[in-house]
Formats: sequence, C-alpha cells, structure tokens
Amino acid sequence: MNYNSKVWRHGKKPLQRRAAPQAVRPHPPAAQEPLTFRVIQISSFVNHSWAYNQGSGWLGEIQTHSWDSAMGTIRFLKPWSRGNFSQVELKNFQSFFRLYLHGFIQEVQAFVNRFQFEYPFEIQLSCGCALRAGALSESFLYGAYQGSDFLSLQGGSWQPAPGAGSRAQDVCRVLNQYKGIEEIEQQLVSKTCPEFLASLLAKGKSELEQQVRPEVWLSKGPSPGPGRLLLVCHVSGFYPKPVWVMWMRGEKQQTRTRLGDVLPNADGTWYLRVTLEVAAGEAAGLACRVKHSSLKGHDIVIPWGGHSILLILMCLAVMAILAVLVVVEFGFVKQR
Repeated sequence: MNYNSKVWRHGKKPLQRRAAPQAVRPHPPAAQEPLTFRVIQISSFVNHSWAYNQGSGWLGEIQTHSWDSAMGTIRFLKPWSRGNFSQVELKNFQSFFRLYLHGFIQEVQAFVNRFQFEYPFEIQLSCGCALRAGALSESFLYGAYQGSDFLSLQGGSWQPAPGAGSRAQDVCRVLNQYKGIEEIEQQLVSKTCPEFLASLLAKGKSELEQQVRPEVWLSKGPSPGPGRLLLVCHVSGFYPKPVWVMWMRGEKQQTRTRLGDVLPNADGTWYLRVTLEVAAGEAAGLACRVKHSSLKGHDIVIPWGGHSILLILMCLAVMAILAVLVVVEFGFVKQR
C-alpha cells in the first residue's frame, strides 16, 4: 500500500517526505498529549471494474479495529474495542460503513473521466478526533490522491490542499454541493467520535495505562570511516511510546546524537535505536541515558564498555538476598 501509516495515525496530512535524522529531544510528558482516535480508509482502484476498500481504526498507536471487506463487518481487535456503545449502535455504524464504502467506489468511478484520475490509483482518507483533558481539542478529515495531500474538511466545507492544483479544486467544488454529506461527516468527527473515544479510554484504561520498563544495551555499528566509531544504543520493550534517549558525557548532552524511528515490537511494546559517531579515541567516558515513565525518575545509564547502573544495583540486591537466605539457612541447620 502506498501510504505512510505512521503519519496517518497521527492525524497529520499524509506522506510528508521524511527529514534527515535529528538530535534526540526530550519527549513531552504523555499527559500533555491529546488522545486521538482515527479511522483510516484506503480505496484502491485497479481499473474501471475492479476496486476494493481497506479500513482500520487506531487509538493513538494501537490498532483497535479493522474492516473485513469480504464480510462487510467491523473486526474488534481488543476486548474493549466496542467501548460503551451498545450492540444496536455498533450494528448501525457497521451498516453505515458498508453502505458508505460501496457508494464511495461507485461515486469515484462515475467521476474518473471528469477528474482525470488515471488507473490504477489510490485514494486515502484519515478522519477522527482528539481529546485533551476530557474535552474535544481537534477533529479532522484529510484526503490524499496517490499518496499526496489533496483535500480536507475545514469548517464544514471541503478545501483543496495547498499545491494540490486545479483537480483538487474541481473535486472540492463538486463535494461542496452535497451539503447532506458534509453535515454527516461533521456530525461523525465532531460529536460521535469524541463520545466513542471517551468510551474506549474508559474501557481500555487498564491496558492503556500499563507501564513496561525498557531494556537497554550498547553495540558498535558499521565503521563510518578510518579512525571513527559508530556507537549504538538499543532501547527495547518499553511502553508507553514516549521515551527520551541521549548519548552523554557526564552531564553534557552530545548534540550529534541521532535517532531512528520508534518501531513497534510484536508484543505491542516499542524499540528505538540511537547512534553517535565519534573518533575512536573519544568513546571513553560516553554513556547512553534513557528516561521513561516506567522508570519513575530513575534513569538507565549505560557507560560505553560498561554495564547499566540499574543492572549493577539489581545484581547487588540479588546478592544481598542470597546472603540473607544463606544466613537464615545456616541458623536453621545450627538450631536443628
């Protein structure tokens, strides 16, 4: 599929070119971030007689729903994916989506010649809402054609994306004639979506608020050149996603630190790879520092060529426990 799912799940305009890696900056606390639910639609038009839809629902980075195209039904991927909505309400949504997706393909194919769409092509839609402190902070609906920004629903009317050209303007003129559709879309993203999002957060609270500590280890990457080293800090298995990682020399942050994408693990946790290129003689004294909500302020610090301070403390604790057990066992045997 020709779309950037990570960008879409954040509700942003799709398919922005990825910038060069930047220095790691502290991530804002999770509590400050709006909580977002979005529905993503990917409609692929192969030719004038063959087209199909794909759909999914996302609570932040967690996929909660998918669309079964063969059955025309919603698949609930979490035990709490139904929220507090009744079976009747969910059945009505399912019927609405089935009718909408079928009609969407018919309408697009009817306007292919007018809008000069060229087979094969894809249309992508991302719509949803965000809550901050329990109140609606944003609702959005973006559309893309062939992976490029195309249009959006703004203030109750369709607007072409900047730089999308005359075709997007023509499409918006046609869509703005269907006032009933605009009202339905506005109702869904501004009223129904926040209600459903709030119910998902209530039902999924125990899973959404879980904390999983990261595992951290260091390795050496491919040599960037003669006399140079690439230091790699691996941070894996953490949840939730917000994390802060930095190569340090003492208390001084190394501004040349570079980070990769935060990637999902199979178990729903996250992984991050952070690098620093240095001269071979400069590696001594460097350390990788990790901050995460699960650590409760006790950062993980691993010196290059050393061991995690947290790991050392854990080893000392285990040794202390073993010593106590030996003393107790010795006293028990002596008493017998």
